Amino acid sequence: MVKFYSSNDTYQYPFPAVTLAYFLRYPNPYSTHVLTTDTIARHFDPETQRLTTVRLHLKRSKLPSAVLKLLPRSLLGASSGGDTQSFILEKSVVDIKEGWMDTESRNLEWTGVLSVVERQVFRRPTPDVPDEVKIWQGMEGAARRHGFINFTGIGAGAKVEDTGETTEVESSVTLHSHIGEKWKKRKAAEEGVSEEEHPQKMGFLRSWGTHSLQRSIEKIGMSRTLRSQPNAREGMKVVLERMREGGLVAVLEGMRQDREAILKGHHAFKKGRHHDDDE
Repeated sequence: MVKFYSSNDTYQYPFPAVTLAYFLRYPNPYSTHVLTTDTIARHFDPETQRLTTVRLHLKRSKLPSAVLKLLPRSLLGASSGGDTQSFILEKSVVDIKEGWMDTESRNLEWTGVLSVVERQVFRRPTPDVPDEVKIWQGMEGAARRHGFINFTGIGAGAKVEDTGETTEVESSVTLHSHIGEKWKKRKAAEEGVSEEEHPQKMGFLRSWGTHSLQRSIEKIGMSRTLRSQPNAREGMKVVLERMREGGLVAVLEGMRQDREAILKGHHAFKKGRHHDDDE
């Protein structure tokens, strides 16, 4: 049982600007749930002109009430209100020469409950693209061309030129619930263990069939995906518009303001969790 979502979109910005915005998209007004972003690996291959980056995002979320009704709260590590945090692993490969970027993000926690894999492929349209646009010397070349980094005397606040170029993106999200599968396999080995020793696991698995529970979890995950994908696109557009209006300076200032708003929400979140623990 697997749920699948896909969509196609076009950004009215050139490929170098879109790829750079992807790395600068957190935080933005539509992603205040993203607490931190850390780059854990990065490599540029001068022969293939490909940049590979691995990053780790820490996100705050509120579990849907439907999930809290289906699963024990202790299993999910959530507060009484459903507030929780999770890590997302992101890997991206940018092909500078051919003009595409392939990204994949997956959750690292609760994978037994619901595995979520999101993939995006960004492409520069091939027709009528000048040769000087096709060849880039790494991400620094893209930043230099559009005035994001001051390598050639162009200020970091220079605006992104409107060349009429666009970038196409294909997005897909795959959701798969494995809940109950491991417990079901262990059942034979644990037949001698009383139900009282595993009350949470056996309790709700007995009242729900494994397949029914998986379908319900996947359906809830898909509903959440349908709500979150438009916000993700709008967040990218905010960063791109900041680049167009004020270059890297505007992007960094916007990130600072968004980060302050996130920290305020994070402090309130931690205060709520501590209150739950005290109870």
